[in-house]
Amino acid sequence: MGVMRLHHSPTSPFVRKVMVVLHETGLIDQVELSPASGTPIEPGTAPIGANPLGKVPCLERPDGPALYDSRVICRYLDALTGPRLYPAPPRKWETLTLEATGDGIMEAALLMVYEARLRPEAIRFEPWVEGQWSKIARTLDAIEGRWMSHLNGPLDAGQIAVGCAIGYVDFRLGGRTWREGRATLAAWADGFLARPAMAATAPP
Repeated sequence: MGVMRLHHSPTSPFVRKVMVVLHETGLIDQVELSPASGTPIEPGTAPIGANPLGKVPCLERPDGPALYDSRVICRYLDALTGPRLYPAPPRKWETLTLEATGDGIMEAALLMVYEARLRPEAIRFEPWVEGQWSKIARTLDAIEGRWMSHLNGPLDAGQIAVGCAIGYVDFRLGGRTWREGRATLAAWADGFLARPAMAATAPP
């Protein structure tokens, strides 16, 4: 297998998810990192030639077209080393749902960040921002209430997605004190964020 190139931003939670999978699968040394940054307003150095959506992560590979988004890339990387992070059914469906749940938290948090950074202050819509936070809070409650047995099971892509989502909330929305009232999830998160692969991919 030739060298792969990952279009990469160290602050993106979706990139972090791929980076964690690279560490956990032992593939990290087979991938070159290509810095990329941009926004929906200005694509900057986003890899629009490889991914017309202009988003990272985007994985260029020697044996086919570039892959995106993070869920596709993570499935591909896991398949290269013999599937481990996406277990067989019936647990597979829980893993995929939990991964989508983590990604949904990331998406809502990213929209909150964009609203503060990209929209002029005079036309920011605070109820919309709070609506995004309500999605995150409601989803964290659901994870605390329904998903802890899965989170405490064998490592999989769902756990990685939730860990990266929580890491991004801590990084960008740290003033929200999401741990209050969610002691079980908070304890899991603190342990998971200490994993070597998570520590190695923490945003600067």
